[in-house]
Amino acid sequence: MSDSLRKPFSDRVEEKITPDSSKSSIDKAKEDVTTTTDKAVGEMQPDSSKSSTQEGFDKSRREKDSIVDKAKHAVGLDK
Repeated sequence: MSDSLRKPFSDRVEEKITPDSSKSSIDKAKEDVTTTTDKAVGEMQPDSSKSSTQEGFDKSRREKDSIVDKAKHAVGLDK
């Protein structure tokens, strides 16, 4: 599996810096689908076969997800 199947880093940056208020419903839906797909592909692809950028991004996303999960558990929102 290669990085060609992944969402380009530049797309991620553009999505983050563009305010939601200036995005159409279609743009928001497309972002959700491509982000979910990218996350799934990233979890299936071993870190050893990723570029250093993709590997770093995926590791930071896993750490963030872990922190969010712990916070949800702490306040009882994980049920």
